[in-house]
Amino acid sequence: MPTYVAITMDEAVEVKVARTHDDALLPTKGSIHAAGWDLYSLENTVVSRRSSTMVRTGLHVAIPEGYEGQVRARSSLGKKGLILPHSIGTIDADYRGELFVLMTWIGEGDSYLIQKNERIAQLLITPIPKSKFIEVDIENLGVTERGDGGFGSTGRF
Repeated sequence: MPTYVAITMDEAVEVKVARTHDDALLPTKGSIHAAGWDLYSLENTVVSRRSSTMVRTGLHVAIPEGYEGQVRARSSLGKKGLILPHSIGTIDADYRGELFVLMTWIGEGDSYLIQKNERIAQLLITPIPKSKFIEVDIENLGVTERGDGGFGSTGRF
């Protein structure tokens, strides 16, 4: 069995955030142990059925070098019929533009009205390890129990 090590971070990662509109709300946490910071819509926005709409937040952030911002769906979105079509959006450390949340309406009816100041997504700040790719022959990749088993190959059912 693999051994898992819990990693704890004693110091908070500082993320600079600028509001470029007076009505923009800063990210908040729903609870002390929440993984993500809630992002809010800047304005009322209509999301039409089966089309993608960029929802404004009115925020710009400076993600620290060595980290990324992950924009993820809130669990309540699917219940409403809203999805993030790209699943997880990545904010790179060198991006300084406005944060948008790309949303698609798959619920009943022609559209969904996102209300101003509605919680629309979560922002997680995650470390990115330094990586580099080294080209090798396929025999030098190593052998694993899974091998080349693809989609669904590790499931029990």
